[in-house]
Amino acid sequence: MSLTPSALARETDDDARARRRARLCVLGAAVLWSTAGAAIKVAVGLNTWQVAGGRGLVAALVVAAFLPSARRGLSRMAVAVGVVYALTTVLFVIANRMTTAANAIFLQDVAPLWVLLLSPLLLRESPTRTELRLVPLYLGGAALFFVDELGPGGAAGNAVAVASGVAFALLFIGLRKLRDGGAESAILAGNLIAFAICLPGAVGGPVPGLRDLVVLGWLGAFQLGLAYILMVRGLKHLSAVEASLLALVEPVLNPVWAFIFAGERPGPFAMAGGAVILAATCARIFVGERRPGRSAA
Repeated sequence: MSLTPSALARETDDDARARRRARLCVLGAAVLWSTAGAAIKVAVGLNTWQVAGGRGLVAALVVAAFLPSARRGLSRMAVAVGVVYALTTVLFVIANRMTTAANAIFLQDVAPLWVLLLSPLLLRESPTRTELRLVPLYLGGAALFFVDELGPGGAAGNAVAVASGVAFALLFIGLRKLRDGGAESAILAGNLIAFAICLPGAVGGPVPGLRDLVVLGWLGAFQLGLAYILMVRGLKHLSAVEASLLALVEPVLNPVWAFIFAGERPGPFAMAGGAVILAATCARIFVGERRPGRSAA
């Protein structure tokens, strides 16, 4: 059945509104994610496993309470995405303890590069020509982060952050693949898996104080739980590439929170790398785009 011009226009308008709401959801998730580095640095009374496992447990409770669909069944694909989710969150906390919050967040947020490479293979979603042209800028900006951290500790922390970025990219792809059902279950499973991974190392850790509990509450309920609820909703209407690029609002805000709450100043090369990534992101958003082999609609 063919649609009349007015019906087609209404459908187009509805789709445009849905995409705008989806973009707002992704941006909201990025803002919440950006608080992680500073909050993890502030929770100095806890060890790495207590922070990673504790926020996973709180996030699991939040997701289970507010997303009834997360408690309904669990497919093999959802379990696989849950494992990737757990690796993303745990590796990120480890990286934050081994290198600066700015480096950890920026290197994790090189994820769009991996999404650009893997989306055509795993999702059959081709990147736009604009996105392909911006790949060298993202690579160059990411490379600048290794200049400030020349010590063994910084190098190891940067390597863990890169691994977290690869897992983060696979998470975007996995959640996009589950957009028609199962993404909520994957988030719940991922938080529980993260808690289970960290439990042995958390048991023998220091007794948390009131400030530590407050920080864990924030990290679990908002920085993870609410953020991923928003991200799952955004990925129902956006490609993995577009969502991962919009999420680069996170590294722009992260150094601000790290400076305000943890007194941590990013190095000059890290700031330059951030400026390059931000410029590439702005170009992605504002420059007109055409998909390879297709005329503009």
